[in-house]
Amino acid sequence: MLSADNLGDHAIEKFHVFCEDRGIDVPGAAEFDEFVSASLSDYYADPFGYVMFAFPWGKGQLVGRDGPDDWQRGFLDQLGGAVKKRGFDGIHAVEPIRFSTASGHGIGKSALTAWLIKWIMDTRPFAKGVVTANTAPQLRTKTWAELGKWHKMSVTAGRFKYNSGQGNMSLAQVDHVETWRCDAQTCREENSESFAGLHAANSTPFYIFDEASAVPDKIYEVREGGTTDGEPMTFDFGNPTRNTGAFFRAHNRLKHRYITRRIDSRTVKITNKTLIRQWVDDYGEDSDFVRVRVRGMFPRAGSMQFIPSDTVAEAIKRSRPLYDHRTPIILGVDVARFGDDRSVLYPRIGRDARGIQPIKFREIDTVELANRAASWAREHQADAIVVDGGGVGGGVVDLLRRLDTGLADVYEVQFGGKADGGALYLTGNEGEKYSNKAAEIWAAMRSWIKSGGVLPDDPEMIDELTAREYGYRNDEMMIQLESKRDMKKRGLASPDIADALALTFAYHVERKDHGGHGFGTNPNGNCESDFDPYA
Repeated sequence: MLSADNLGDHAIEKFHVFCEDRGIDVPGAAEFDEFVSASLSDYYADPFGYVMFAFPWGKGQLVGRDGPDDWQRGFLDQLGGAVKKRGFDGIHAVEPIRFSTASGHGIGKSALTAWLIKWIMDTRPFAKGVVTANTAPQLRTKTWAELGKWHKMSVTAGRFKYNSGQGNMSLAQVDHVETWRCDAQTCREENSESFAGLHAANSTPFYIFDEASAVPDKIYEVREGGTTDGEPMTFDFGNPTRNTGAFFRAHNRLKHRYITRRIDSRTVKITNKTLIRQWVDDYGEDSDFVRVRVRGMFPRAGSMQFIPSDTVAEAIKRSRPLYDHRTPIILGVDVARFGDDRSVLYPRIGRDARGIQPIKFREIDTVELANRAASWAREHQADAIVVDGGGVGGGVVDLLRRLDTGLADVYEVQFGGKADGGALYLTGNEGEKYSNKAAEIWAAMRSWIKSGGVLPDDPEMIDELTAREYGYRNDEMMIQLESKRDMKKRGLASPDIADALALTFAYHVERKDHGGHGFGTNPNGNCESDFDPYA
C-alpha cells in the first residue's frame, strides 16, 4: 500500500507542505495517493526531479546513497531539455528523442534504464514501451530484474503490476493493463514484429535496448516504424563491442540523429577502480580491451572483423587516381539468389572503385542481367566480366558467353570453390591460407584497399565491407569468411555490393587494344598520375 514510508528525504518536506496547505493533520493513504498524483505532473519534463522524488534515497536499500551519479544526472537533465524543446501537446507528433550511450563496465546503466521506464510510465498516461537486451538471460536476470528492484521501492509501486515470469515480463497499469504498459522482448530477428508500432499517438511510445551493440540491425529497422507518432523516445546503452551495426552508426555516420554520450568507467563513483587499474596495467590504456570495457570507445578493429573500419575510412579520403590506356576495366557481377538480395554490376579501373557507380537491380531475371552486363561491357570497352557462378549465376555465365561483350572475356567464380591463388593484390598476405575462393578474393580486396584503393563514400557499401567477420577452419588455420546466412542471423544484409567489387580481384586481367579507354580518359589521353597499375 502506498504510504509516506515510500518517500525519501527529498520528498518528505514536499509532502508536509502539501498537507499543511490542505489543513491535513493526520494524513492517510488517500491523502498520500492524492499527493503523489498531484506531484507526478511536475516531473513530465524533469526526469532527474522525478528520480529524486520517486525513490527513498537514504533509506532501506538506498542507505548511504543520496541520488544518481553525476553522469546519470547529466543524462536525465539532458533528456528533460529534449522534452521541453519538443513541447509535445498530446496531439501533434514530435521529433523522436534518441539517446545512444556507449560506456565501460559497471557504471549503473541498468539502474538508469529502470528509472527511465518508471519516469515514462508514471508521468505519461497510456505510454507503451518495449525493452530488450542482447540475450534472454541478460534481459531477464539483469535489465528486467533491476526494474523490479526499483519499482518495489517507488512511490507508485501499487499502481502497476510487475511480472517477471519467463515469457511474460511486463509492467502494466492495474486499471489499463492493455493500453498502458511496458513489455520485455527478446531481440531474436524472428521476433522483430514485437518491436513494430506501439500505437501511443497521444502519449509516449518508447524503446530501450540494453547491450545495444549486439542487438540485430533488423530490430533497429523495425523500431523506426514505432517512432512516427506521439512523443517517441529511444534509449540505447552498451559496451561498444562492435565497430559495425546500428549502435556503431549512431555514434558515427548517424550521430546527427542521436544524443550520444560516452562514459568512461573511471569517472563513475560506483565502479571497481582497483579492477579497472589492473585491466589498464595488463592490457594497456589504448588496447581494444580497455577502450571497450573501460573507456566506452569502439575498438580500432572488431576482434573478428575481416576488413577494418579505419582501413575503409582511409580509402574514402583518398583522391581518385588518374589512369591511362594500360589500366584494365573489370566488371564484377554478383547474382541475387534470394528475394531480399540484389544483383549488382560493379566496375573497377585499377585503383579506382569510386569513379563508376555500381548498378543495383532487384527482381531481375538472369537473361536481363546478362544483357545489361554485356551492354555495359561493350559501351565502356571492358576487358573482363567476372561473374558469381554459383546457383542461378551459372545461367548468367552461359548467356554472357553467347552474347556480344565486345572484347571482354567472361570469367566464372565459384565462391565456395577452391582458393587457387589467382587473385590480384595478394602480395603482403604471405602465410595466409583461404578456405575457399570467396575468402581469397576478399583478402585480395582488403590488400587493395590497404595499398591505395579508392572507395566511394557510400554508407551502404561501407557497412557491407566492414560488417563481415571471419574465423579459421580446421588445423591448417584456413581463413573462412562469415557465411551470408550467419550475417542474416545477426540482422545484416547480404553483402551484394561488396561481393561484386570483390569479384573484380579474382584473376589477373590484361588491358586489350580498344583504341583508348572507354571510360574516364583524360582529355589529352596522357597519364597524369604516378600510379602504375602493374607496379
